Amino acid sequence: MTKPRLDWDIGTAYDMLVSLHVLHDPNKYGLRGSWAAGVRSRLPNPEREMLQQLMDISFWGLHWVYELEGEKNGRLLLDALQQMDDSERIFTLGASPYMPDEMLAILHQTAAQGSFTDADVEALTHISLGERKSWTKKRAAQTLEVWANSSAYGQGLLSALTEYYNAFFAEEENRIQAPLANALAEAQALAATTQVNDLLESLSQGLRFPEPLKTETVVLAPSFWVTPLVAFVTLADNKQLFLFGGRPSTMSLVPGEQVPDALYQALKALADPTRLRILRYLAEEPLTPAELSRRLRLRAPTVIHHLHALRLARLVHLTLGEAGRRYELRREAVMATCTLLGDFLEEATLEERSDE
Repeated sequence: MTKPRLDWDIGTAYDMLVSLHVLHDPNKYGLRGSWAAGVRSRLPNPEREMLQQLMDISFWGLHWVYELEGEKNGRLLLDALQQMDDSERIFTLGASPYMPDEMLAILHQTAAQGSFTDADVEALTHISLGERKSWTKKRAAQTLEVWANSSAYGQGLLSALTEYYNAFFAEEENRIQAPLANALAEAQALAATTQVNDLLESLSQGLRFPEPLKTETVVLAPSFWVTPLVAFVTLADNKQLFLFGGRPSTMSLVPGEQVPDALYQALKALADPTRLRILRYLAEEPLTPAELSRRLRLRAPTVIHHLHALRLARLVHLTLGEAGRRYELRREAVMATCTLLGDFLEEATLEERSDE
């Protein structure tokens, strides 16, 4: 297979949708839960509850943002939704190209009928979404409830996103515009001298693809809020969107926070003895979660929890292969943490001297 062609995109509209997922699942992204709750509390109760319901069933809509024409910011996103019929908003953000045809058929039938059955719930839970994943009965029922009442939820969605934009994101997108532009420029410069798989590893801060990507086009776009994780979104049969981290290591997700997220997450990860043991094993050889579980004599979910913390801290390589996930120490990240700590302490010393 020939190497994929690279396209580029940028827009704070991506972060408007991504930020909602981070705020509703802060632990997954290493965000302080109390601060996330504080942002959510700025919304009136009906809009806050509406967003919680939709985030619970993982409304993303990133594929739709890619299709927007113009400057892809929060205002353009809201204007585009405003022009739709109420029910169309659920179709647009709730359905995506990666969904199996049989799943889409059930959802569209539910919307047309305005109701669903227990058999529909069972059917959704038995549709595979890849990597042996499928929906739980709870998520299937919640999703069908939204689609059965698509007009009401579509109206509520627009109201909730408008409140969120006015209460928080309008100011936030001013803060993140410059870092996103810098991240895009740096990625484009790196792409000029780097193979695609190596480029993706660098931009994802540790995600490795051992095999050539099975797609013709990869669209690369920076995201301030997804950092250091990534989002892969199918746009078409041979086209994928790769949303990579666009937040500098010297910045925090929380506005005004002096301690950079990269430094905090790394020191937090290194402060745990189990994670130190994991890193020591991974310094010797790449290992799967199951192999680490046997060595540590810990349950697999516990090991996966620790590995996710190390991934957030950018301290491990994660290789995605046909045989499953395999982790390895990211040695350059350990050294980068020491450098970042030194720079942070030196900056504090300089600030104290300037106050004298």
